[in-house]
Amino acid sequence: MSKPRRIDVHHHFLPPDYALMLRHKGITPGGIPLPTWTAPLAAKIMGKVGVETAILSVSAPGVWFGDAREAARWARSVNESAAAVVSTAPRNFGFFATLTLPDVDGAITEAEHALDVLHADGIVLLANNAGLYLGDPSFDRLLGLLNERGAVVFVHPGELPAEPVPGIPSFTADFLLDTTRSAISLILSGALEKYDRIQWILAHAGGFVPYIAHRIILTMLKNEPKWKLAALAVNRRREVEARMAVIRRFWFDIALSSTPTAIPSLLSVADPHRVLYGTDFPFAPPAAVRYMRTEYEQTQLTRDQRRGIDRDNALALFPRLASPSR
Repeated sequence: MSKPRRIDVHHHFLPPDYALMLRHKGITPGGIPLPTWTAPLAAKIMGKVGVETAILSVSAPGVWFGDAREAARWARSVNESAAAVVSTAPRNFGFFATLTLPDVDGAITEAEHALDVLHADGIVLLANNAGLYLGDPSFDRLLGLLNERGAVVFVHPGELPAEPVPGIPSFTADFLLDTTRSAISLILSGALEKYDRIQWILAHAGGFVPYIAHRIILTMLKNEPKWKLAALAVNRRREVEARMAVIRRFWFDIALSSTPTAIPSLLSVADPHRVLYGTDFPFAPPAAVRYMRTEYEQTQLTRDQRRGIDRDNALALFPRLASPSR
């Protein structure tokens, strides 16, 4: 059997100076102690789970700590660090550039530099930025630029703009809700359709989006005339499919969601050609990455579905990876 040559679109990295800064600030993203990332360590776990290429990204909290200059300095630093990793092994690594939201001017400046000079494979945006979700009109200028570029945008959750629940780490459920809120924000604001050249990837199988897709559809109809809601009951298939097509614009990674319970729910909603492999390494430690790989490989999928998730679907977003391995 040939190796899967997987493309991992959900792989975090922490440059040493950035990690040191987070430790000084006492930040533990999602309630998880900061892990260590090095290229050799990443290559080792990638080899064990059949990943050929990992697209690097900075996880929550990103680079915004309330000061625009500090955010700009750290965004440039982590993006240059990522580009340096890619330059040494372009077949094995890519990267999503970190921006400075909620500072839109800084985000536009950094997006242009990352895409034009550093040749980033896309952009990573946190689901909420200082409590503002991605469909908020204050982000329109940035989304307009990313739409002009046909950019790939990886939506990663952060801390909810709410008090945490004692004893429950944010990564357990709050992260999933944060992604879900941002997806709904993009849908209800019209941004998903207005900026239709952006390729949006939702982390962790979209959070709760697949499970509550029909609630989202009802929410889409809440401001419509009552006869449309009646039409939904009478012409269910046609009306549901028309709105489900909006949800199917999203791409979904299966990081920490590659299980026999999660994948069927995802595939009942997502375009099967828009489902992508992900590991969440190193915040998901090697044992968790291997466990999720085993769960994924034991999930019933057709050969085409598995080839798509492993690699082929991602090639539509990252065509530079399509040439044979060197």
